[in-house]
Amino acid sequence: MERLPLEELGGWRRCESTGNISHDSGKFFTVQGLDVRFPGSPVDAWTQPIINQPEVGILGILVKRVDGVPHLLMQAKNEPGNHDGPQVSPTVQATRSNYTRVHQGRPVPYLEHFREPSGRVLADVRQSEQGAWFYRKRNRNMVVETAEDVEVLDGFRWLPLGRVHEMLAVPDLVNMDARTVLACMPALGARVPEDDGFRAALIRSRDPRQAAVHGIGEVLSWLSGIRSTVDISTEPIPLNRLRQWRRDDGRISHDSGRFFDIIGVRVASNGREVSGWTQPMIEPVGTGVIAFLVRQIGGVLHALVHARVEPGYTDVVELAPTVQCVPENYDHLPPAARPLFLDEVLGAGPERIRFDTVLSEEGGRFYHARNRYLIVETGEDPAPGHPDFRWLAMHQVVELLRHSYYLNVQARTLSACLDSLSAAAR
Repeated sequence: MERLPLEELGGWRRCESTGNISHDSGKFFTVQGLDVRFPGSPVDAWTQPIINQPEVGILGILVKRVDGVPHLLMQAKNEPGNHDGPQVSPTVQATRSNYTRVHQGRPVPYLEHFREPSGRVLADVRQSEQGAWFYRKRNRNMVVETAEDVEVLDGFRWLPLGRVHEMLAVPDLVNMDARTVLACMPALGARVPEDDGFRAALIRSRDPRQAAVHGIGEVLSWLSGIRSTVDISTEPIPLNRLRQWRRDDGRISHDSGRFFDIIGVRVASNGREVSGWTQPMIEPVGTGVIAFLVRQIGGVLHALVHARVEPGYTDVVELAPTVQCVPENYDHLPPAARPLFLDEVLGAGPERIRFDTVLSEEGGRFYHARNRYLIVETGEDPAPGHPDFRWLAMHQVVELLRHSYYLNVQARTLSACLDSLSAAAR
């Protein structure tokens, strides 16, 4: 992979009247502008570039039991934006343009198991992706169990579920698309509490018979109320109408040097449907911090979720981690604008940190996008009664993941990481 000025992207055009960047085929995605008005927020109005990819892709993991142990067919896939080479990816990870072969490349392996499943469908739900960088993006997250003998192609391997859970703790190893599908996967084996500590509270938390602070009906009503009353408006606009963004040196950047850039890249690959291409990508500035505060309540672990507004969400608000930010993006704002609980997460002692790993985001559209994912245990409620936060038991998170647009992609990653902490294979 090599960087390329946006003006030199083969197969992509810049519209003279709007400045928008789109593929010659009219497929894949477009980089356009977005005008956001959000009264009452630390910044109440702004414009930004955003990726508009209206088609629904497929993210699918094929499951097979070997001697009673669930195994997942995973791919070692190298994306142009990956931080450090190939990452463990789902069986299928393809946009509609890819699997309908707009690029006239090779067929997507194993696609037939998900387009017309012959096995048992364990999960099939549309989920959103990053609402700060994608405009109403969603993918079909699928898990299909098969009893067939499936040929294992080069670059693929059957991995025990417990091994995949262990890999989540390794920096930049399991990609974002695999993590979101893992979060939607139902429990495939019983787990028995071994003691009265953190792991036991986590396992109890996944049991729907266990009590939670708020009933699921109350949680849904709370979220619907926020969605119905939040005052935010978004309007797609031409890229050449952005305020405080400039296009020079072959990229698009914010005047402050913060947030992200739009860059161009040229890619050569031996293991993909096509051997080479060019494309625009988002390159973030800085490493994010994404964290759940968790707490044992009545012996059941609860996570503190945040009803978060992002301009690209399909349904305005989704449940997010307790903390989700790039700290440097707040340096120019008043101290009151600093995200709640960020200092508590960053100041937590090692005895309170249950998970701490830097993981990469989607490498097909984002270049070296990385976040530090943390799970931090607390003994107290840091903001009792706050209208934008609620404590949820993990079985409630699992229930919400059966439906679209309730938990954002960052919360789904942390849900998968929590599940890995409860796995018997650990």
